[in-house]
Amino acid sequence: MAESAVLVAGAGPVGLTAAVELRRRGVDCRVIDRLAAPVPYAKAVGIQPRTLELWESAGVLARALDAARPMYGQLVFVDGEHVATIELTLPPEVPYGFMALPQYETERLLEQRYGELGGRVERGVELVSFSQDADGVTAVLRGPGGESQVRLGYLVGADGAHSTVRKGLGLAFAGGAFPEQYMLGDVEVDWNQPAGYGIRSSHRTDGNTDDLLVAIPLPGRRRYRMSMLVPDELSAAGDGVEHGFSTGPAPELHHIQAVLDRLAPEPTRASHLRWASVFRISHRIVDSYGSGRVFVAGDAAHIHPPTGAQGMNTGIQDAAALAWRLALAVQDDAADGLLGSYDAERRPVGEEVVGRTVRHARAGFEDDDTATVLLREAQLLVAYPDSPVVGEGGGAEVLKGGPAPGERAPDCRGLRRAGVAFPVRLYEALDGRGHTLLLYADHAEQVAGLATAAQSARERARGHLDVRIVLAGGAVIADDTADGLLAGPPVPVLRDAGGEFATTYGAAGGCCYLVRPDGHIGFRAGRVDADELGAHLALVFT
Repeated sequence: MAESAVLVAGAGPVGLTAAVELRRRGVDCRVIDRLAAPVPYAKAVGIQPRTLELWESAGVLARALDAARPMYGQLVFVDGEHVATIELTLPPEVPYGFMALPQYETERLLEQRYGELGGRVERGVELVSFSQDADGVTAVLRGPGGESQVRLGYLVGADGAHSTVRKGLGLAFAGGAFPEQYMLGDVEVDWNQPAGYGIRSSHRTDGNTDDLLVAIPLPGRRRYRMSMLVPDELSAAGDGVEHGFSTGPAPELHHIQAVLDRLAPEPTRASHLRWASVFRISHRIVDSYGSGRVFVAGDAAHIHPPTGAQGMNTGIQDAAALAWRLALAVQDDAADGLLGSYDAERRPVGEEVVGRTVRHARAGFEDDDTATVLLREAQLLVAYPDSPVVGEGGGAEVLKGGPAPGERAPDCRGLRRAGVAFPVRLYEALDGRGHTLLLYADHAEQVAGLATAAQSARERARGHLDVRIVLAGGAVIADDTADGLLAGPPVPVLRDAGGEFATTYGAAGGCCYLVRPDGHIGFRAGRVDADELGAHLALVFT
């Protein structure tokens, strides 16, 4: 018998996300990390809008916004000249913007949430080896008390670029390395550049960049995480470092100051060096995100240049995508093939991110439409159109402009709910732990038929389905909770008072959208047919 339902190896942002997502679904989860204490470094710092959406559902958002700094844009300098200003402006329907938050703060907030859910990170405990069979995973751990053997239901490897889990699975990790080496420094400066804007300053010779400074603002007064090419004296060549931070000599303040003297947009002095390191960049991706009962996520599955702050955020989405599937599997409610769909969905995303960040690191951003670039970098365009567990029912051709199966379910505002004096957002009405079926009616006579289909779907989803009726603003029903229409809990009714849901979702009377726990559309139909909906749910639930 398994001692823990799931063991997560690694207590970085990815592992802690998996743990939070599992615990809030009632799954017993154990988290270990080989380090005795969290690392107090501002490694990954960019928080994408899509991550903030996931954090809203997970109960982390408010504290993250309190701790983070808004990112408004980037100022670009070439050979001392200001050549561009990039504004990070998203469409008004996107609820959150770009933020900067040191990784140690991200880890603190996620660990705090994990603790609130009853979890505790076991530090100084390392995964040595593991084996698996049809019924579970046997792992050997090494901690302060020596080695021990534990029995688990599932194992998640969020243990970084040198992952023990990946190596234990024998996964290929194909790719290469950049020849350049960089140094990072967390410093304060006394310049007068606009608050909330990053700085990218480069020097070019014969059209090639031969000197570079990238400064990302951090919470605090004129505090930045700076990245620059490493001087020869700090080169980590020969120390075996492929990806990540060197164990060799760390940059000192004068190394950073020398780069600022050459490339800063105005004369400035650096001070208060909190941390610095040399690092190298590789680009690699696994040939599979898991096998049997063992899975990898984050840097254990994909590594790439930090261009656009894609790495940690992609790993957080990995963890969210895996956790809801694992929760159903632990509860014996997952259909055959559901766990396999994690690789089918997330590996193409990882491949695209690796390829794109490598291109951007070498040649800059493509000359695409600016709005599309920002949405893509915000990770709002991630979609799973070819997933084996998304689908479409009859009449979907009427849903013009609405999100397609596999796409992110967009938020919308202006919904009214009985007993609430002010408008609410759609995201506020989604529980986020299970699936949510959105049924749209533009006149009262449709509601009873929708409720009948919803009752069948509830039963087929084995209790993991919430139902919301979205009613066109002018339609009238007798009871705004639809009480008595379904057996079990009343069905909340959201009134589309401003018509934003109908516009955003291309909704027509009698249609439905099934929103998955990770916020993507699992199924849609222009007319609700209980058999079609049930057939789709059979792909997810046993």
